Amino acid sequence: MMGGGASESAYRVLMGVLESRTGQTLSPNRIWRIEMSLKPVMQRHGIADLDALVAALVTSTSRQLLDDTVDAMLNNETYFYREHSVFDDIAKTALEHIRETNAAKRRVTIWHCGVSTGQEAYSMAMLLAEQGEQWAGWQVDVVGTDVSYHAISRARVGLYSQFEIQRGLPVQRMVRWFDQTEGGWLAKADLRRRIDFSVQNMLVDRPPLASPADLIFCRNLLLYFSLPMRQKAFARLRSVAAPQSFLVLGAGETVLGQTDQFVASRRLRGLYEPADQQVRAPVAA
Repeated sequence: MMGGGASESAYRVLMGVLESRTGQTLSPNRIWRIEMSLKPVMQRHGIADLDALVAALVTSTSRQLLDDTVDAMLNNETYFYREHSVFDDIAKTALEHIRETNAAKRRVTIWHCGVSTGQEAYSMAMLLAEQGEQWAGWQVDVVGTDVSYHAISRARVGLYSQFEIQRGLPVQRMVRWFDQTEGGWLAKADLRRRIDFSVQNMLVDRPPLASPADLIFCRNLLLYFSLPMRQKAFARLRSVAAPQSFLVLGAGETVLGQTDQFVASRRLRGLYEPADQQVRAPVAA
C-alpha cells in the first residue's frame, strides 16, 4: 500500500492523471500527501474515498471534478521576492542589459511560467514600476501562466492573506501597492493591470506572448518533471526566448546534464542564457 486506506491502483491512476495533464510526477515524499490534499475535493463532490474518486474520474463527464483533482495535487508554493538576491541582480544587471539590447524597439517581454498564485509576477511588476523613468515610453509586457485554473484565478484577483502578504514583501511595498480589506490585502488596480495572467500548460500550449521573451522565470517547476519532460520543457522555453535573453530557474535547478538549449550566464550567477546566442560579457577596457 502507498498510504492511507486506498488501493495501489488508485494511487497509480491519480499519479497518471497528474502526469498526463501537467507533465509533473509525484516524488515518493509527496505520494503520501495525495489523500490529505484531495480530502477537500472529495468532500466538495460528495465522494467517500480515493477509490471512489478514481471511479468517478473514470465514469464522470464532469470537467470540474477533473480540474479540482489535478489542482489539489499541485504544489503551488510561492511568495513575494523569493530569493531577494535574484531580484536584486535582475534589477541591477539583467534589466539594464535588456534595455540596451532592446533600445531600438523599446519593448520588453517577461514570462513567468508556473506562476502559481502570482506573487512572483507581482514582485516583478512592482520592481519595474519603481524603475519608472527607465521604462518611460516602453511597451512592458509581464505575462504569468500556470496549469492551475484555481491558482490563476487567485492571481488575477490579487488578494492575499496576512501571512502571504508578509512573506517576502517589505512593508513599504505592501503599503504602496496593496490595500487592506476585510478579505485580506488586495493589489491595487494599477498593479493588477500590469500583468496578463492565463491558464496554460507550458508543455502543450504556446504562451500568450506578443514578442519573444527577454526574461523567463521558470522556478521550482522543472523539479517535478521527469528528464524527458524536462527536456521538452527546456525546448519550449528556448522556442519563445529572445536571442539575448535570460532564464531564471529555482535555486535547486540547473541546465547541466538536462539540456543543451541553455548555458550558465557569464554575467549573472544563477541565471541562464540561450546556448546558441549567449549574451556577450562586456569587453574589458
